[in-house]
Amino acid sequence: MNKLSVFEGKKIRRIWHNNGWYFSVVNVIEALTDSPTPRQYWGKLKDREFTQLELSPIWVRLKLPASDGKNYETDCANTEALFRIIQSIPSKKAEPFKLWLAKTGYERVQEIENPELAQTRMKELYRQKGYSDAWIEKRVRGIAVRDELTDEWKDRGVGIEKEFAILTAEISKATFGMTPGEYQNFKGLKKENLRDHMNDLELIFTMLGEASTTAIARSKDAQGFPENKNAAQEGGEVAGNARKELEKRSGKKVSTSENYLKLSESERRKSLSSSK
Repeated sequence: MNKLSVFEGKKIRRIWHNNGWYFSVVNVIEALTDSPTPRQYWGKLKDREFTQLELSPIWVRLKLPASDGKNYETDCANTEALFRIIQSIPSKKAEPFKLWLAKTGYERVQEIENPELAQTRMKELYRQKGYSDAWIEKRVRGIAVRDELTDEWKDRGVGIEKEFAILTAEISKATFGMTPGEYQNFKGLKKENLRDHMNDLELIFTMLGEASTTAIARSKDAQGFPENKNAAQEGGEVAGNARKELEKRSGKKVSTSENYLKLSESERRKSLSSSK
């Protein structure tokens, strides 16, 4: 589970690992120091504070997404380790960052104990971006449908990220006639989340394809990648057939090249509301 946090306008990559958040150390150093070369800063800090003192590393290497969209092994540290690292960084932002870090960890504990809090925070973030409440409800519901499907895949022997991507592409191709990558190009997107730029109907048919795949995998007791690939194709066909029928009766295409990249808050609300 990868997430992106923001401290005073600086993006900090993080990942859920061993029942806790682990943060990119380089991102933290950049946020605290505004250094143009945070990797070099971290390299010197490691040599000075840890290697020379022969201390055991208090960080781990975990895969995080980079600017090119690929995942690379990155030095990461949990909250406790970051507090120790921050002590070695002269910065007026140190104390505010410690408070932010503590709050970030505490919010995650709250979300585990009460999952509804996670949804509430997610909805508020979308509202701040200008999305309508009706669209947000569909987006959040779509996330729940997706989570149910991926949990089902894990239980059925589909265990690696690449296989998830292939199965997702099969559903999308059968539903919309495009893989997620092709759909992104169709909408003029680069690194943006495709589903954040879908209208109501696109979200609904995405949910239908994934929910149908879950139901078919269960009914056929699909095991392993090949059988779940067949289920993904069949689930996508259910949604694809429904999409084609709607397009035939309405005379309008469900998939559109429209995205929400350049819309102002008021325009985005109006556009998303009109797609209902």
